[in-house]
Amino acid sequence: MHVQEWLDTVPAAAVYAVVGLVIGLESLGIPLPGEIILVSAALLSSQHGGVDPVILGACASAGAVIGDSIGYAIGRKGGRPLLAWLGRKFPKHFSEGHIATAERSFQKWGMWAVFFGRFVALLRIFAGPLAGVLRMPYWKFLIANVLGGIVWAGGTTAVIYYVGVVAESWLKRFSWLGLVAAVVIGVASMLVVRRKAAKARPEPDPVTAGD
Repeated sequence: MHVQEWLDTVPAAAVYAVVGLVIGLESLGIPLPGEIILVSAALLSSQHGGVDPVILGACASAGAVIGDSIGYAIGRKGGRPLLAWLGRKFPKHFSEGHIATAERSFQKWGMWAVFFGRFVALLRIFAGPLAGVLRMPYWKFLIANVLGGIVWAGGTTAVIYYVGVVAESWLKRFSWLGLVAAVVIGVASMLVVRRKAAKARPEPDPVTAGD
């Protein structure tokens, strides 16, 4: 089956639901790839006539706002013991260092940390629960949460959607150039990674090597 034909079989409602759910769970405090899901769905909407980018952006915004609000309520009720529990369950994301960094951001920027945190992967997970733990006034949190969710989700959807439309049009005209460019970029990236890995490899100890 051709890729475009397969995309046409994906129900639009399923795309909206998955995007809203994943972003909502991530905003609640569960480490999930919300941004990757949103970008992928926005690209899909540029190729799939049944997926409306406006509805997609609205669902993503709703998921972000609702998830953050639930995270705020959980954080306010659970307090610091909740952060300790999350640190044990998700040490990679909720380590003491990450929590300290996020807490400094909140203490310095207040509600702006909630707004701009939507654009930073680490703070996007922390924003709701940490705002609740730190007892940020809910009205301040709500304003920053709603504005940040709409700007991040709506803006990301719009930008990626139009990039996908332009890219599709360009590749239809110059498909072979796109293939060549992809191959060149892939090979160049592989060479750069190999060179960095070679430089990072520790030199053998001459004493040990001579034994």
